[in-house]
Amino acid sequence: MRFDNTVTINAPVGEVFAYLARPEILPRWNYALDHTEQTSPGPIGVGSTYRQTRTIPRPAEEHFRIIEYDPPNLLTMDGNFGPFTGTASYRLTPLDQHATRLVNTFHVTAPGALKAIAAIAGPRVKHAVARNLNVLKGILETR
Repeated sequence: MRFDNTVTINAPVGEVFAYLARPEILPRWNYALDHTEQTSPGPIGVGSTYRQTRTIPRPAEEHFRIIEYDPPNLLTMDGNFGPFTGTASYRLTPLDQHATRLVNTFHVTAPGALKAIAAIAGPRVKHAVARNLNVLKGILETR
């Protein structure tokens, strides 16, 4: 399953990236997450690892790592997200000094019997991610 969501955020690209580059605050704008914490030492960068707890669609512990870190343009994570494994990328483009286009790409695979469910659930997952991005937009535009 692969999908993209695009949102324009009325905030400078550096500010948007700085917020995204703090995965421990993912639960503030992703309703399906309860807790995210860094499990590797040091500042965030390629190789940083994280553990998080998901509450939706079912309680689960997830693990991911940063595989691309190019401030303020690109942040990519690789790991397990719910029942899926794959990557989540955030590509940022400044539109002007005060606006940023954010393209969030998910490319995930489902194991075995979940492949059929993933095909059906794909549009719902994409919609849920779009809702989360709108929450992110609201947070960043009111800071």
